[in-house]
Amino acid sequence: MRMIRFFAQGDPKGQPRPRAFAMRMGNGKYSARVFDAGTAEGWKSCVAIAAKQHQRDDGLEGPKVVLLDFVFARPKSHFRSIKGQLRLKNDAPEFYTAKPDVDNLAKAVLDCLTQIGGFWRDDSQIISLLIMKRYALDGDKSGCWIVINDDGMA
Repeated sequence: MRMIRFFAQGDPKGQPRPRAFAMRMGNGKYSARVFDAGTAEGWKSCVAIAAKQHQRDDGLEGPKVVLLDFVFARPKSHFRSIKGQLRLKNDAPEFYTAKPDVDNLAKAVLDCLTQIGGFWRDDSQIISLLIMKRYALDGDKSGCWIVINDDGMA
C-alpha cells in the first residue's frame, strides 16, 4: 500500500468552464470561438508546487482512491470580539456551502496533478473520490489536503 498525503496552501479555486462567444467574420458571417477563462491558474500553481516533492515514477498504474479536503478562510462575520479578542461565534458554520462547487474544485486539482505527472497516468484511474469543503479551524491555513491511496482501497 502506498499513500501520499500533502497540503497545498492557497485560496482554492474551481476549474472555470470554457466560455464561448460569436466572432463576426469579414464576410458578414459569424464563427463560434471558445476560450478558457484561466482564473484558477494561480491556485493550480500552488497545488503543483506542493505536489512536486511527492511525485514518483513507480505506482502510476492501477486504481487510485483520492481524498480532497478543501479548507477556506472564515469571514470576519463568523467572529465576535470578547475583551479585545476574536472568538468564533457559537452559530458559525463548520462547512463551506458557497461557490465554488466541489466538482469544479476537484477538477482543478485533478487536472493539475494529471498534468504534472507522478501520481497516475490518467485521472480515469481514480475509482473513488471524496471531496469536502470546510472552514478553517483555529490556526488552519486555507488550501487543500490531498490524499492519494494507490492500492484501490479506502
